[in-house]
Amino acid sequence: MKTLIIAEAGVNHNGDMNLAKALIDAAHQAGADIVKFQTFNASSLVTDTAKQASYQSRNTGKEESQFEMLKRLELSHSQHVDLKGYCDRLGLEFLSTAFDDDSLDFLVNDIGVKRLKIPSGEITNAPFLLKHAQTGANLIMSTGMATLSEIEQALEVLAFGMLNPTTESPSRNAFLKAYGSSEGQALLKQRVTLLHCTSDYPAPIEQINLRAINTLRSAFCLPVGYSDHSAGITVPIAAATMNASVIEKHFTLDRNLPGPDHKASLEPDELQRMVQAIRDVELAKGDGVKRPTLNEFETMSVARKSLVAARDIRIGQRITVDDVAVKRPGDGMSPFLLWELIGKVSQRNYQPGDLFDE
Repeated sequence: MKTLIIAEAGVNHNGDMNLAKALIDAAHQAGADIVKFQTFNASSLVTDTAKQASYQSRNTGKEESQFEMLKRLELSHSQHVDLKGYCDRLGLEFLSTAFDDDSLDFLVNDIGVKRLKIPSGEITNAPFLLKHAQTGANLIMSTGMATLSEIEQALEVLAFGMLNPTTESPSRNAFLKAYGSSEGQALLKQRVTLLHCTSDYPAPIEQINLRAINTLRSAFCLPVGYSDHSAGITVPIAAATMNASVIEKHFTLDRNLPGPDHKASLEPDELQRMVQAIRDVELAKGDGVKRPTLNEFETMSVARKSLVAARDIRIGQRITVDDVAVKRPGDGMSPFLLWELIGKVSQRNYQPGDLFDE
């Protein structure tokens, strides 16, 4: 199974189209499958007085409202069209996270994205989840900050929306019925991928809890990936060994650039190393069948041992345990046959070191 690698540009373009395209180039050169941005209208997303998250003020070094910060990081619809076209020409999938209804409609109806990313912060936003489900797009949902109960409630809404693409005023019972139906479960399996995530930037290594990938997979029987906010590339590579279906990682051209997410992002050379390491992990995992490889057959004769004569043995002599040694190479009688060899009458003469062929 190939791991889908999402290079998260997010808002690391700082509102600059040249920087945004350079990020796309870096994602493409690194071998990522998808480059992801964020689509929002600051006035629809936050109030004028909403405070920054502590990591945002820490990383930007500025005390300002979320609105002031986000307003500088908006991309217009026409800029999105330009960026998607640029990705299309490179053969790189364009993805963006919508944070408001108008942005979601634009991504689906105006530029035709076929896959949507639901961020961790929206997992309790039931009306917005419903709109995502009703688009018909495939969905990747991050689960940072969420409990299993909250994830299940979100999936109930998604199942209902997939089964009822035009209903706007559902009920709690309708959600439960949709989620419990075989049709709802089938649609979730076809269209939804969960991402384990720790919503801190950067996330402390002891709070990553990669085993939650297996917990999510067991609890919901859905594809599960990992959205990484840790420093470096060790953790996403480890997630790949756990069969994460998707790996998402923030990247930037330079961690010293101003902005809320640069410091928790990879630089291009690190992104490239991460992608290559994940591809190596995919190859290394193999098919799970335990058998000698083609190259190992050559190694067998060198590394394994055979039954050989320990001393001169004459034809007609009965072979004793003292007549036999176990030495390389391994292309003679297997040492497993020692007890069958003992007591036999030798059919020929042997010199010390000769392979037995009785």
